[in-house]
This record gives sequence, structure tokens and C-alpha cells, in this order.
Amino acid sequence: MRHADRLHTYMVCIASLMLCYISVCQVRAQDDVEYRYEIGAGLGATTYYGDFNSRLFGNLSAAGAAVFKMVVNPHSAVSVTGMYSKIKGEYDKAQTYYHPFYDEGYKYNSSIVDLSVRYEYNFWPYGTGKEYRGAVRWAPFVALGIGLTGVKCQERTVDYATSERMTSSESLVTANIPLGIGVKYRYGDRMNFALQWMMHFSLSDQLDGVKDPYYVKSNGLFKNTDCYSVLMFTLTYSFSAKCPTCMKDR
Repeated sequence: MRHADRLHTYMVCIASLMLCYISVCQVRAQDDVEYRYEIGAGLGATTYYGDFNSRLFGNLSAAGAAVFKMVVNPHSAVSVTGMYSKIKGEYDKAQTYYHPFYDEGYKYNSSIVDLSVRYEYNFWPYGTGKEYRGAVRWAPFVALGIGLTGVKCQERTVDYATSERMTSSESLVTANIPLGIGVKYRYGDRMNFALQWMMHFSLSDQLDGVKDPYYVKSNGLFKNTDCYSVLMFTLTYSFSAKCPTCMKDR
């Protein structure tokens, strides 16, 4: 009987030590730091959609971007992105008919600078799983925002709604609405990889240097205006740790 009581006491002590160890590990895991910001860069490809291209990935051009993010919580972040790219093409490959270009043809080559602010929503809590209970290292997300597009057309530009022939190297600035999806992955404690596809709906029909070739006045967000999509891979680094006890998002 004495031996059985001693064995019972040992078992209770071992079980208590194991519970204490598990509790300490959980507390330490939940006390790992979160980070306020991310900074990095991206590379990808841009496609223009408008009067001279309707293919999903037609006339691809290289794109580069700088990225800064403010992490609101594991489900959301605000991203500020600056991008440079080009859009180019020609009438002969447009697979459509425009009488003014049937004989003389038309080529366009425009430089684009895009500055946008976007809100990103992660469908799952994003992180290492150490700083936030239930967080996972990879998560799909959606993004919506507002931006500015600066365009410099290297070829001549024509406004067919007013029959106004503009000068070469015409520049313009217009607003755009970026909307897209993506997936992100956390490598280690601070490195973040993301692959995203964004569609930028502009308020202008002149990104290709030609305005209103159908003689229909363009206006608003979707009526006869140009847009462009960006498929991009980004790499960002997390920094500026939050206070581990006073700013935790549970």
C-alpha cells in the first residue's frame, strides 16, 4: 500500500510539472513580439487594357515597385506602393478596326508612375503563430484602395471626340481605383513574401495616347476609360516591434 501511494505521488508530480511546462511555453509563445511596419520592394509585369488591347496578358511590360505597409492587426494592413512601368503596343495587333488608323497605323509607348494607398484584408490571421494565437504563416487576401497615375506618352496623342491633335510626349495625371487579390507567406520572424494581382481602373481614356477613338466621350470610372493590371511578387521586412505587454492584438 505504501509503495502504491508513493507511485501515485510520483505520477501526480510528473503530471504537474508537465502542465507547468506547457503553460510556460504557451505564455512565452504568446509574448513574442509583433511588428508595426513592413518595407520592401517588388518586381512584376504590367498589362494595359483599352482601345488597343483586350487580351488578359497581352503586351506585357516589366514593372518595379517600392512597398511600405502599416500593420493594423493580424487580419489587416494599409499598404503604400509606388510603381514604375510602361505600356506599349500597336494598332496592327489590336484585333479591332479603327478607320483613322487603317492606313497609317498607330504605335504607343507610355511610361507609367503609379502611387496608391490600399487596404489589405487577410482572410486568416497572418503571422508566425507565436505572437498571436491562431495565426498562420500564409494567408490569402483582398485589397482595395485609391491611387494616382502619371503617364507620359512618347508618341503623338489624338483626341477624336474633339478632333484635337495634341503634341508628342503628352503627359497627364489621373486617378485610379486599384482592386485585387493575393497570397502572402511569412518566412522566419520578419521576412514576408507576397504574390498579388491588381487591376487599376483609371479615370482617363488616354493612357495609350488616343482619346475616344469611337467618338464617344469618356467619363467616370468605367465608361470608355483605360485600365491596367499588375502581377507582382514582393518581398518585405517587418520592423518596429510593438510593446509585448501593452499593444498585443488578441
